[in-house]
Amino acid sequence: MKGNAQLFAALGDGTRLTLVALLSKRGPLSVARLTEHTHVTRQAVSKHLRVMERAGMVRGTLRGRTRVWSLEAARLEAARRQIDLISQEWDSALSRLQRHVEQGRSASHRS
Repeated sequence: MKGNAQLFAALGDGTRLTLVALLSKRGPLSVARLTEHTHVTRQAVSKHLRVMERAGMVRGTLRGRTRVWSLEAARLEAARRQIDLISQEWDSALSRLQRHVEQGRSASHRS
């Protein structure tokens, strides 16, 4: 759970969300290519990628002299499963609340 908190915190930035979308859509990309599709500098993109790497979201691999960045699909999938569990728990809680409210209405109409 703690690792997911770090990942979700990293996703709390619009630029990093853009980078995830780019890597998801286009596959592995260099900082130069990622920068072409954002409104920030190469240095800023590199900083965001380091944050994402510490959260386990991306991995940088050297191809010649260029570092190419790709998503860590298994890590993102684990986070998606966590969100699914939270969503299921939330749906269950809402269903219980709805039943409680409806039972209260039925009881008040009988009085």
